Amino acid sequence: MPIGTVIKDVETGKVVADLSEPNQTELVLKGGRGGRGNSHFKTATRQAPRFAEDGEKGEEKEIILELKLLADVGLLGFPNVGKSTFLKAVTDAKPKIANYHFTTLEPNLGVVKTKNGDGFVIADIPGIIEGASEGIGLGIQFLRHVERTRLLLHFLDVSGQEGRNPVEDFYAINQELEKYSEKLATRKQIIVANKVDILQDEVILKEVEELAKKENLEMYQISAATSQGVQELIDHVSNTLKTLPKEDLIEIEDKVVYTLEDKQNQWTIKEENGVFMVTGKAIERLMGRVNIEDNESMYYLQKSLKNMGIEQKLKEMGVCEGDTVILDDWELEWYD
Repeated sequence: MPIGTVIKDVETGKVVADLSEPNQTELVLKGGRGGRGNSHFKTATRQAPRFAEDGEKGEEKEIILELKLLADVGLLGFPNVGKSTFLKAVTDAKPKIANYHFTTLEPNLGVVKTKNGDGFVIADIPGIIEGASEGIGLGIQFLRHVERTRLLLHFLDVSGQEGRNPVEDFYAINQELEKYSEKLATRKQIIVANKVDILQDEVILKEVEELAKKENLEMYQISAATSQGVQELIDHVSNTLKTLPKEDLIEIEDKVVYTLEDKQNQWTIKEENGVFMVTGKAIERLMGRVNIEDNESMYYLQKSLKNMGIEQKLKEMGVCEGDTVILDDWELEWYD
């Protein structure tokens, strides 16, 4: 699996594994123990045994594999606010750029190299608009990628060319983040007032400045197209990331540690209307190894029932010749 894959149980919706580290190994489904071949049952008097054990059944489960990009910084903002232009300016990424909406149809990643030799990963998260958390547009496909980031750069177009209100845009996107995840809504943000090189109305910029003060957020004025203010922003982001610890953003809710010896000797017997039902992990393992049509295999079954104490328990419960005994899914007639 690629790094960043989250595994969920379809039935419960719970996360069972988060593959966020290189060479990480997780056991999601427990496989059955392999059976023993006929050579294992070779004895001095039985040189060519015809009996062999089948392997045990493994677990079956329907799971969802969901990839969440691993990035330090996520770029938020409505379409055409300059996120892709910024990503191209500060990294070697080559996102598609054009002056129309939804040119970015998939997340783009880029690595920023600072003057000090440090580096961090930026993800351009496209398609987040009003209703994205309910599946409108492309946003529901990409909101999950924002979860991995430690810092969000919220891009606002202050040029006035699009005729949009950047303050309303800011609250609209943050509302979608909150609907998707309360934890995500509290992620640290920096407001990036972009396209100041073609600013048409100073009032728009003033409104964004008031927004930053009101929300107690840092704000940087830049032009991704001309690189105005870009280096100052990158330096600040690099320093800020050093103060934000890397943490597991996905909480494992249903973690199970498997061993091959789990409850291997567990069995119970219940009697109803003269029918004896033997169930449990031990019986599942035993019957998974038995070939009911082979005489040697049936001898092995009888010997195992005696060694496990099941034969004695059945007799104590009053089993008689001709009674029905159900072993796992097999219905057999009891003989003394």
